[in-house]
Amino acid sequence: MPATIDARLKQLGIALPEPPKPAANYVPFVTSGALVFCAGQVPVWNGELRFKGRVGGGLSVDDGYQAARLCGLNLIAQAKAAAGGDLDRVRRVVKLGGFVNCTADFTDHPKVLNGASDLMAEVFGDAGKHARFAVGAPSLPLGVAVEVDGIFELS
Repeated sequence: MPATIDARLKQLGIALPEPPKPAANYVPFVTSGALVFCAGQVPVWNGELRFKGRVGGGLSVDDGYQAARLCGLNLIAQAKAAAGGDLDRVRRVVKLGGFVNCTADFTDHPKVLNGASDLMAEVFGDAGKHARFAVGAPSLPLGVAVEVDGIFELS
């Protein structure tokens, strides 16, 4: 019998943060049919903003990777809320989109966004494999290093 997602999280030693509240006039997710569209998540852990700065400037690729992973944890927390607390309802991670606050000459955006992508594969297995984009930006809200949004399919 396959392990539940919550059991897999525990086995991996992964704790989820509280789903972040919106920072402006939007909702954290919208469900349309079987799809959940999660708003962009920044690297915040239970209200504490982390990973501020520019990748390729004061932050390394690994710092960006960890920031994207934290964004991914927040996405999973939002998906869990959208699924009524049952992550086993997540049938597939459909797509992630990521923005990296970086210097003009930085070109390793995909390596940074792997922080969120690797997390989805760890947590959801084959259902965590997704389409994705990763782009650079001259700035992001609150000066954070990374912002990631996501689309999930629920059963």
